[in-house]
Amino acid sequence: MWNEPYLETCCRSALHRLTLCEPVGRPPGLKDGRCLERLAGMGLARVRADGRYEITADGEARHAREILHRPAA
Repeated sequence: MWNEPYLETCCRSALHRLTLCEPVGRPPGLKDGRCLERLAGMGLARVRADGRYEITADGEARHAREILHRPAA
């Protein structure tokens, strides 16, 4: 049974970009800002003290399943 909130295509792309940024993080104020806010609200990303967004462990797991199509660990 599906029990996770649906991610729009734009939010899936924002989640992928978070993985590409690695420890640098995504700055606020970019075009995907609303998606980053939504991801943070879902616990898939978080805002650091410097205002940049970074992926969480839950975000990494969701990225692996939905974007990389890897089985859950």
